[in-house]
Amino acid sequence: MTDPLASPASPASPARADAPRAGLPPQLRSVRAAFVFLTRVPLGGFPYSAEDWAWTSAHFPLVGAVIGAVTGGVFHALLPLGPWAAAILAIGASMLLTGAFHEDGLADTADGLGGGYTRERVLEILKDSRIGSFGAAALGVSLLGRAALMAKLGGAAALALPLVGGAARAAAVWLMPVLPYVTASEAAKSRLVTRAGFAQALVATAWLGLLGAGAFRFGVASAPRLLALVAVLACVAAVCGWRFHRRVGGLTGDFLGATEQLCELAALAVLAWEG
Repeated sequence: MTDPLASPASPASPARADAPRAGLPPQLRSVRAAFVFLTRVPLGGFPYSAEDWAWTSAHFPLVGAVIGAVTGGVFHALLPLGPWAAAILAIGASMLLTGAFHEDGLADTADGLGGGYTRERVLEILKDSRIGSFGAAALGVSLLGRAALMAKLGGAAALALPLVGGAARAAAVWLMPVLPYVTASEAAKSRLVTRAGFAQALVATAWLGLLGAGAFRFGVASAPRLLALVAVLACVAAVCGWRFHRRVGGLTGDFLGATEQLCELAALAVLAWEG
């Protein structure tokens, strides 16, 4: 997985990462850092301090909403080609925007949990950049599942995708305060970002609340469906967290990416469910 923290202009050492910065507080600088971390958009702003990176997860739902809005815009523009073609191409556009960041995490997680029988072997597989059978299968399910659900939503998908993108990333943030980060510090690509506590999770949840209010205001989802969406995301995140804790004792960056992908599928399913 590409490491945004390893950019030539980024904090390459703990000393530089912790260097004090004048100007905006880290809670605000982290908004820009969140876009740098989750997307390929060259926003710059380096060097970010360790505290800047630690607050980025609080704004992951905002980044997800923007990614969802771009994806929805592409889907809407290409809808004359048919819902399936529009969905597939829109997902492709979203992966260009993010560098397939979360898809990579899903593939690595599937290979690690599917092919590793010990904690050490799981962590070893997670470091391997090659994709195995489990990873390829998981990617296929994720890509085809999201495309099918977007096609099912039809024209409503364009407005639903900002909510989906933000909600899925909020659910991943919920795991950070309750599970330790288990990758060795010298190998951890997300070691600074995952220093999230309950304050960051609360801000991420507030972003989700704003997205939900907007979705309700514009008729994307009713109040009962929004409540169902939050309940389903909490269940998916809880099951993922339980599984990760049982297999390796905590989180890795790949696990968080996998959680986001599963929650995107779950959120789309809730919104596309008839009845």
